[in-house]
Amino acid sequence: MSAQATAQRLGRMLVRAGVITEEQLAEASQQSAGRSLVATLDELGYANETRVAQAVAEQMGLAFIDIGSYDIDPNAAMLVSGDLLRKYTVLPVRLEDDALMVAMADPANIFAIDDLRIVTRKEIRPVVAAEGELTAAIERFMTNQTNVDDMLGDLEDSVGTIEREEEVDESEESAVAKLMNQIVTDAIRQGAGDVYIEPHENQLRVRYRIDGVCREVFTAPKSMHRQLISRLKINSNMDIAERRVPLDGRFGVVLDGKAVDFRVATLPLVHGELAVLRLLRRDSIMLSLKDLGFGEHNMERLLNALSLPYGAILVTGPTGSGKSTTLYAAINETNDPKTNLITVEDPVEYRLAGLSQVHVNEKAGLSFAAALRSILRQDPDKVMIGEIRDRETGTIAIEAALTGHLVLSTLHTNDAPSAITRLTEMGIEPFLTASAVTLVVAQRLARRLCTECKEQYTPEEVALERIGFPFEPGNPPKLYRARGCKKCNGIGYKGRMGVHEVMSMSENLERLTVENASADEIKRQAISEGMLTLRDDGFSKVLQGLTSIEEILRVVV
Repeated sequence: MSAQATAQRLGRMLVRAGVITEEQLAEASQQSAGRSLVATLDELGYANETRVAQAVAEQMGLAFIDIGSYDIDPNAAMLVSGDLLRKYTVLPVRLEDDALMVAMADPANIFAIDDLRIVTRKEIRPVVAAEGELTAAIERFMTNQTNVDDMLGDLEDSVGTIEREEEVDESEESAVAKLMNQIVTDAIRQGAGDVYIEPHENQLRVRYRIDGVCREVFTAPKSMHRQLISRLKINSNMDIAERRVPLDGRFGVVLDGKAVDFRVATLPLVHGELAVLRLLRRDSIMLSLKDLGFGEHNMERLLNALSLPYGAILVTGPTGSGKSTTLYAAINETNDPKTNLITVEDPVEYRLAGLSQVHVNEKAGLSFAAALRSILRQDPDKVMIGEIRDRETGTIAIEAALTGHLVLSTLHTNDAPSAITRLTEMGIEPFLTASAVTLVVAQRLARRLCTECKEQYTPEEVALERIGFPFEPGNPPKLYRARGCKKCNGIGYKGRMGVHEVMSMSENLERLTVENASADEIKRQAISEGMLTLRDDGFSKVLQGLTSIEEILRVVV
């Protein structure tokens, strides 16, 4: 479609929308020789770019976005070449499952939409943006892409000169370096907790886990996989030649003034090596227990246990539920120069100044149990154990708690009462557990509702009754649910918080432990003594408007 035909179509649309009159359109058409109709209308004072874009959106039943303040997903924009972005004045702004949201100055350009669909292999969902602002946004993005190596201090420089088994041309090597830098940069800026670099039969897929939920961000040619993994291994001090067994490593990055550690693990798969990068933000370990979402009732119980000079405090939950963060927050709450605190971890996730930290090395014979036996000879006041995995480690930890040490550790159980029976199953005598354990915390991580777009509603009483949500009959509470906006990338949630179940050991619970009572019996007794279950604590956060019922039901059984 010619520029003149496009201008005529746009002009008729603006007249129908009542933005300009027929006379104003005729005048602008006469004076727009060599220039766009929109620029001419703006110059004549009849309609600015924003008003034109809004009118186009209204006439075509599309959304209008302020591209200047929109949080553009760089992984969406990367799916289209710069030449194509400039040719059609378009900019992909967000990935939506199998669709791509694209900001367009002219959403009626079917040739542009067809080309984008072919290039990205995704359904195109156009939205409208002001042409001038869209052009500026495209140039900003292209400039950022050109300078992506500078964002991280250019990881490529750290690779050095190595002998590679395969020769790759300079353009391919440069593309791999750029892709690696983009993955790391975007993961940090989007708040990802994990990055998955996954090889498939015909392509390489990259996913981020953001607020506990995985999201595919982009795919790349399979030919880049081996070079990308090799680059990652070099930066993580891993054996680049070993592809047959799992490997572990780490590297650090400073971006936007913030230090982030990446813990890297590889695993051989059918189509190549899977690499998982866990992001460890050093500022997250300075969080207080209140920052983690502990309610007043649970906080009081936990602080009472932390104030004791002895005893074992156990934090339980599945992998990725924030147990280590809670332990570090507890340490921050109680640590002072007058006490000797030593940790034994596998691996040491956060390296803290002024703290004695032991990294477990099974190959060298430094197991949890071996490290603990040595640590207890160092006269510690407090000991943090990354995880109680077996009978030997559990026995030493319990005995340490009984001999005047405050012990903090984690277990993998579904709730707090199950921690007691889990220790018994490991072979630890129940009477030792009853005497040593002072408190058990079970936790999950729930997403917080986006404060910008959360929507208030009144739920149906039948639905509340079905899930056991507390309310007064005939007076259901006002709750909030997710809606989605540009601040949260349309998800409706932004950030996470803890949902907790805190069980303080009492004489009755100690008696049940010694009697080998089941987890259900221990749970009933703990509830009768005031313990709030995970669901109770989650529902209280729903009533506070912090999260939604759907989110609590997702994370709490």
